[in-house]
Amino acid sequence: MKILLILPHGPIHRAGAGTYARSLRYAPLTLATLVALIPKDINASVQVIDEGADVWNPEDYSDADLVGISAMTGTALRAYSMADHFRKNGKTVIIGGIHPTLMPDEAKLHADCVIAGLAEESWPQALRDFKNGCLKPFYRMSSSFDLSVSKTPIPDRSIFDRKKYITVNSIEATRGCAHKCSFCAVARAWNNKYYVRPISDIVEEISTLEGSELCFLDPSLTCDRNYAVKLFQAITPFKKWWVGCATIDVAHDEVLLKTLAESGCKGLLIGFESVSQNALTFVKKGFNQVSKYRDAVKRFHEYGIGIQACFVFGLDVDSIDVFKKTVEFIYETNIDLPQFSVITPFPGTEVFRELESEGRIIERDWSLFDAEHVVFRPKNMTPDQLQEGLIYAWQKSYSLRSVFKRLSLSRCLLPVAIPANLGYNYYARHLGSYTKDRMFREKTFETN
Repeated sequence: MKILLILPHGPIHRAGAGTYARSLRYAPLTLATLVALIPKDINASVQVIDEGADVWNPEDYSDADLVGISAMTGTALRAYSMADHFRKNGKTVIIGGIHPTLMPDEAKLHADCVIAGLAEESWPQALRDFKNGCLKPFYRMSSSFDLSVSKTPIPDRSIFDRKKYITVNSIEATRGCAHKCSFCAVARAWNNKYYVRPISDIVEEISTLEGSELCFLDPSLTCDRNYAVKLFQAITPFKKWWVGCATIDVAHDEVLLKTLAESGCKGLLIGFESVSQNALTFVKKGFNQVSKYRDAVKRFHEYGIGIQACFVFGLDVDSIDVFKKTVEFIYETNIDLPQFSVITPFPGTEVFRELESEGRIIERDWSLFDAEHVVFRPKNMTPDQLQEGLIYAWQKSYSLRSVFKRLSLSRCLLPVAIPANLGYNYYARHLGSYTKDRMFREKTFETN
């Protein structure tokens, strides 16, 4: 059996068409995990395509028996276009990922089979059923699935060309998120469940990895504080440096912060979301305290931890001055790596239900649901003003003057921070060229 696995990307992030530099690109764990989960008894050979790094021709893969595609909302239409192409050419197609998990009936219109939820159990079973000629239309994650007792195989990183990524040492300790932010599709897809892997399994996996770095992809690595402390203590002896995701309250937990730093943490992606406390309450992220933001950044920097701070624009309490206020905050606090998005009504989220009920969703093309395009009518500005404000924030924050000032004072993980900032400088300068018309033209599989 020959299997082709594909991770589609939208125009902004696609190799050859996009504007995402290697310095911003880590190896996607989804593909490596799916390869590792292929049962040995089905005697399969596998090829993989990561469109974030690979430019490819479908004709080179015409001998595949089975095509597996993983999609998020922003890549769903491209995934469907791929699926239609391969099915038209007689191939069996399985689609999974967060968007098919939230919209399984829609995805089934383009695939022979849809896998909803985490794939540890469903993907191997679907492959065996395909081999035996009894593939089912839907496979859903068991409600009793428990990652803490499930022996997940070590992801097969041999599938990656290391030259295409800043690191291939992507790793996960947990899945899902216990918080209930109204805009988050991750929490909705897993019903706000938070899964943790056995720490012994993580230690075993790290022991197999080459290089001195780790990149934790967990949406929220510190949801379970006690687990996080034990994890950080367990990985400390490896003396590797690592980056990951956490919530800002870590800065005010001295024990957790110290343990995290001693384990090798050099960078954290944190959802600041807004510099307005009213906005944070609006999206049900009131545990973020704007009054403590500056002190939090200072504390992280004192421990040598750089911050990738995420901000979202277009909330119902946002006014036109939100962009300037946010940019000024970033400049004043020396945020190492700011990141901006617009609030996006992903299917299944509370934001989607609210905007849908108010008739404020103005775009239905999933290719625009990439958090960088406005797909709804904001309350206190026009859609164009929101789009222009987003681009202003990117460009102002990544001017060379801003980059130099922020990094010269932070000085955290400069060998990574400098190329990442230069990568985002390029990204910021080109983001405006990805107009809706361009996104429409480049979303389908047939045009590339």
